[in-house]
Amino acid sequence: MFTRRIFLLSPAFAGGKRGEMMLREAAMFDLARQLRSPEGAPLGDVFSFLSGLYFRGKMAYVRRFSSPPDGLPGALVITPTRGLVPPESAITAEVLREFKEGAVELDNPGYRNPLETHARALAEHVDGCEMVLLGSIATGKYVDILAAIYGDRLTFPAAFVGRGDMSRGGLMLRAAESGEELEYVPVLGARRHGSRPPKLEPRRWKQE
Repeated sequence: MFTRRIFLLSPAFAGGKRGEMMLREAAMFDLARQLRSPEGAPLGDVFSFLSGLYFRGKMAYVRRFSSPPDGLPGALVITPTRGLVPPESAITAEVLREFKEGAVELDNPGYRNPLETHARALAEHVDGCEMVLLGSIATGKYVDILAAIYGDRLTFPAAFVGRGDMSRGGLMLRAAESGEELEYVPVLGARRHGSRPPKLEPRRWKQE
């Protein structure tokens, strides 16, 4: 039984319409202007804008349930080009464009090498700590790298199986609101595909 946990968040897609909207020089909403500034904008806020409900669910869930070892972050975001980055870290428009061009694929060294380097370095400081993947385990693009490093310590919410991104986001928002943490199971040996579960009851979510 683990007493400490760090969440590993899969990235938002920067190449869609929301990414284009955020990177437009003429965009005047607060987050876009912050992103264009020399100081940049928090990665978690940027990815929440890009992904909507799914990443907002991850962030709400992390804030409610993370329990990292002393001196370590409660969550780290998997990025297309820069390995593991805390969601509080600021990124600029230039970095977001870099993410937009980066392919999250196992055969892309620009993605794989930084992730492996950071994950191995972190492994030296998290003995006895659970590493919870908040992302898809249906493909190997995260699992193949992380499971090779963390083994049985890499877990994921069992209720994710068979759900799409929006359903996972809603599930995490509900859990964060209720305080009832999801059940985690080891990725190794887990059922990674399954039939789609019943839809969640529709709800209105407050924008953060």
